[in-house]
Amino acid sequence: MKFVFFANTDWYLYNFRLSTAQRLQAEGHEVVMLSPPGEFGVRFAAHGFRWLVLPMDRASLNPWREALTLRRLVRLLERERPDLLHNFTVKCAVYGALAARAARVPAVVNAVAGMGYVFTCNRPKARLLRPLVGTLMRIAFDGRRSLLVLQNPDDAEVFVRSRTVAPGRIRVIRSSGVDTARFQPPATRLGGAARLRVLLAARLLWEKGVGEFVEAARLLAAEGREVEFLLAGTPDPGNPRAVAEAQVRQWAGEGVVRWLGHVEDMPALLARVDAMALPSYYCEGVPKCLIEGAACGLAIITTGRPGCREVVAQDGIDGLRVPPRDARALADCIARLDDDRELLRRLGCRARQKALEEFDERLVIQRTIEVYEELLKAEALPGVLARPVL
Repeated sequence: MKFVFFANTDWYLYNFRLSTAQRLQAEGHEVVMLSPPGEFGVRFAAHGFRWLVLPMDRASLNPWREALTLRRLVRLLERERPDLLHNFTVKCAVYGALAARAARVPAVVNAVAGMGYVFTCNRPKARLLRPLVGTLMRIAFDGRRSLLVLQNPDDAEVFVRSRTVAPGRIRVIRSSGVDTARFQPPATRLGGAARLRVLLAARLLWEKGVGEFVEAARLLAAEGREVEFLLAGTPDPGNPRAVAEAQVRQWAGEGVVRWLGHVEDMPALLARVDAMALPSYYCEGVPKCLIEGAACGLAIITTGRPGCREVVAQDGIDGLRVPPRDARALADCIARLDDDRELLRRLGCRARQKALEEFDERLVIQRTIEVYEELLKAEALPGVLARPVL
């Protein structure tokens, strides 16, 4: 059978969905990757996947340009004739679902990991777009041979309460999963009297709590604490709430944080830090950085926002929680870990255990395959579930 994976960046497909594609490929199915142009797409060939490029502006509001994008997508799907189209992110899910209907694609899975800028930001532009995007979702996700996959029950409740999707068309698969064999604790960590190292690794958006992270670094430095704050990631030019690169460089130049930019080898970086902080007030699905940090045995500091609380469910047990937009509370949490290294160790051990039990990518892939099977029927996917997952 043929599957097409469609996302708004090749980076997303390569980093979050390659393992699922490899599972399908190993069972004899064809998987085609589809995204706008990018630097990661050329890597798919080394894994035996075709990569198709669809010109698409993530931030465009031009109706003629968007109509052209949708028309190109319909023609591409008519040419490829996939058995199932799996769309990722809000815009791709809406466009993909509409195009699949026109191209008569038999089955469609729409995956929305968090509600994104339109539903997160209260700026006039976002508020103006919200009713339009909601209406498009209601139309696009109404297909009889389609299912909507969400990453946390809070998002599912939002979709049901707004009558965007019927409850029976929603499946919750928590997170996109993490390779717990690749992401694992190092044999030794410095610990003890060594300088505490705290990492924020994410797209550099204000709603991810980047500003609060920097302010917490300033507060602790003013108190004479020698805590190292590391910032990994790059600004997202497709998101109106991206932190400007000039601002990040200014922080780094002042010595408030150490900016690493894009990090290719995340396991190596995570082996050299002690805690992962994501003081997010974004509408997250389940943040990938948090489950990667958890798998590596880091103490996790995050908020009680939907998606984040999937990782830290109990404050002080499987991580620490801080109120959103509260740099002082974040600084106090980090100081607490600096003073109590036994707590740091204990939270890291519990985070690793939780990652193994709930976020291992093999579990996520298995549940995703079951969604495909539900749409296509078991007899249409011979061998996909033949091998044990664990």
